[in-house]
Amino acid sequence: QTDLNTWKDMTNRTSVKEFILLGFPGTWQFRVSFVVVFALMYTLTVIGNASIIALVWRSSNLHTPMYFFLCNLSFLEIWYTTGVVPKAIGVMLGTSQTISFSVCILQLFFLLSLGSTECFLLSVMAYDRYLAICCPLRYSSLMSSVLSVRLALSSWLGGFLAISLLAFLTSRLTFCGPDVINHFLCDIDSCLALSCSDTWPVELATFLVSIIVVVASCVVTLVSYMYIISSILRIQSGHGRKKAFSTCSAHLSVVTIWYGSTMFLYVKPSAQNSLDVNKIVNTFNTVVTPLLNPFIYTLRNKEVKLALGRAFQKK
Repeated sequence: QTDLNTWKDMTNRTSVKEFILLGFPGTWQFRVSFVVVFALMYTLTVIGNASIIALVWRSSNLHTPMYFFLCNLSFLEIWYTTGVVPKAIGVMLGTSQTISFSVCILQLFFLLSLGSTECFLLSVMAYDRYLAICCPLRYSSLMSSVLSVRLALSSWLGGFLAISLLAFLTSRLTFCGPDVINHFLCDIDSCLALSCSDTWPVELATFLVSIIVVVASCVVTLVSYMYIISSILRIQSGHGRKKAFSTCSAHLSVVTIWYGSTMFLYVKPSAQNSLDVNKIVNTFNTVVTPLLNPFIYTLRNKEVKLALGRAFQKK
């Protein structure tokens, strides 16, 4: 009799098939101003990152592993922000506030996979800078074109494979209502907050994947920069130290911005952060950071600025 009643309760439950995204609450004028900012930043992000890819492709002096990894990062940033901004604009305008469960899981998988890939790419770029500064005479033999392609491919495969189990576990969660997500995208914390089933396996998987992806790649990056800084400090001339540091300053700036926001969002034992705070940090992570990357690499890299100047002179 108890099993029969439990079965009836489960069959009477209404399973949520779609969610409503709230976006940013406020007046119509406030939301329109957000739409304008998001659209402008998205346009600049796509143009900026696409320009870096085109510039590296056209400039033979930039055909090095460092700029090959930079092209991968720019390509990733274009898709990373594309997975967020168009839907977020529809949510804020009120024209596309609903999202089906399957699309929600797909967006979550897509964004987390690209984020994991970025972590791996940044650690690979740190290792590349380590070889260039600490082993300059053997750099071309150590970081060959074949190895750079393998490292980039491993970053992409590792990023998507790392999130596969997490996305599968999230797709198995039960949602009985409410169906309102206090966000402009589907993220793991929002799904866990709305689920009416046991979320402990997903929370554990999220924590373990975060440790493996974020912390492990961050450790590789930190160790690489410890050796880089140690090597730079041993350089006798001030000009030599400045030149060595300039080759990795742009990457170091990007790493600091990315890991700071990513660790706040994902490296925690459970999904207890305020969803409103997560919304603000996610905005920075998915909209602002992809815009900053091309400008950081352009403004703080002499080789890119010289190639950009030559491109404009030709035109």
